[in-house]
Amino acid sequence: MMKNKIFIGIFLCLILMANVSFASYKTVTMSVVEEPICTIQLGQNSKFEKKLVEKDLANKEVTLQLQVTNNEIADKPTGEIMLVLDNSVSMNNPVSGNVTRKELIFEAAKSLVSNLLEGNDQLKIGIVRFSTSITAEGTMDDASVVSPLSNDASALNNAINSIETNGPRTNLHSGLLLASQQFTKEDTNKYMIVLTDGIPNVAVDYDKIYYSDDVIAKTNQQLKAIEAKGIELITMLSGINDETTVPTTTTKNFGQIIKEVFGTEANPTAGKFYYVTDAEVEKTIKEDIYQSLVPIKKSLKDITVVDYFPEEIVKNFDFAYVSNANIGTISSKIDTQNNSITWTIPELANGETATVQYKLKLKENFDSSIINKILNTNEKVDIDYTDFDGNKQTKTSNISPKLLLEEPPAKLPKAGTLSLLLIGFTALATILFVYSMVKLIIVNHKLK
Repeated sequence: MMKNKIFIGIFLCLILMANVSFASYKTVTMSVVEEPICTIQLGQNSKFEKKLVEKDLANKEVTLQLQVTNNEIADKPTGEIMLVLDNSVSMNNPVSGNVTRKELIFEAAKSLVSNLLEGNDQLKIGIVRFSTSITAEGTMDDASVVSPLSNDASALNNAINSIETNGPRTNLHSGLLLASQQFTKEDTNKYMIVLTDGIPNVAVDYDKIYYSDDVIAKTNQQLKAIEAKGIELITMLSGINDETTVPTTTTKNFGQIIKEVFGTEANPTAGKFYYVTDAEVEKTIKEDIYQSLVPIKKSLKDITVVDYFPEEIVKNFDFAYVSNANIGTISSKIDTQNNSITWTIPELANGETATVQYKLKLKENFDSSIINKILNTNEKVDIDYTDFDGNKQTKTSNISPKLLLEEPPAKLPKAGTLSLLLIGFTALATILFVYSMVKLIIVNHKLK
């Protein structure tokens, strides 16, 4: 009988404890006592930020955001560029529907000019066209200056529009010679971009045989001479549909002549050589050639963000993502081995921002010992990355928003309320427990 009373007393005490814990979650209040922004500089205009972005204190939850921003401005080339354009009649060949190769290459060239000069007063561009003349083939008359060096993108693009593609053959040698003469003597960066759809078959003062070894040698030597002057040379050849074609004036096919003049993409005669199809022209000019002119791309690479949480947060708060990482990959949940999440970003280009958000919500069965204690939402954050110069960097910060849980002072309930009944029930359970324990002591005493 006595054992039953003891069991009942213990059971009632457990009920009492459960009700007290439940009441504590319902009545406890959560506030944000500090919300500093954790900022780690990754460059002059690039940074990592961790901050509190939303508070739903009624539901005892907060949302934090991790963000990596690359606001660096990509460097643009400075100095002088000579744009050397093929205006032979083959440029009028259609490449897609009603679009001709001239339209494809010249429109891409105009975009290149506009992009290079946008916000860039440290660069000038000149334009030379080449093919062959009707009356003076094999002379410097096969090329002409369409525009001298200028920083006016509109004027340069109008000059490109004025070029007529009517030359019967291709004297690249004349274009290279004339363009190399247009650079100033200033000690600055110098570039030459050649856009052509033809295999050279004429040269200045050549042996009067199209595609001859003399033409090949003179063009090849001029390419090397340009590079030897410190001019960065970029050549794009397109429009060659059949390398096996053998012109009647030689025993070499187009593929062999191309290799002897320009080399290969892997091993060019001079500078960089892009040997492309018509479908690749636009990308090659707008992206590949443009990027090859940009000295530094300003990309952050191999970024690893490790966000650590205090043990009290891991045990007493539920963790959930509000939005997934828009760039890179991140841990699906907190790693309980070291109480952290890891975010990896292979590359963050200039102008890009990587963001992820997660929520911390107080658990109903939280440990009451954290009441009236200031809680850091995060312990620290570590960042490893490769900077713009290719150097490995490691940075850390322990700045964190802070939370506070408080239990309001107890208030006596009004008579007739449910709370009064609960207090009465709790008091009765306590009396029964004490009575049972006293009886047990008395019985044990009598048995001695």
